[in-house]
Amino acid sequence: MKNREQTLDEVLALAAAHFKVPRETLAPDDDFFRKLGIDSLQALDLLTRLEHHFNVELPDYELQGVNDFRTLAERIQARL
Repeated sequence: MKNREQTLDEVLALAAAHFKVPRETLAPDDDFFRKLGIDSLQALDLLTRLEHHFNVELPDYELQGVNDFRTLAERIQARL
């Protein structure tokens, strides 16, 4: 089972790879919309990738208002 730090690190690494930005430019508490300059459709695309990677399903209501990597990783971690 992954720990919270591993999950967070993988979320950051996947987001960096997906949006082609250096991993070290992303911090856990960054607002991913602002930091990556993405819209909700692109965020949905990232979420789909994360769900496949971690083999989890994240219901929309759990993601309401989530806009930073740390919270996103915590929601994923809760489903592992």
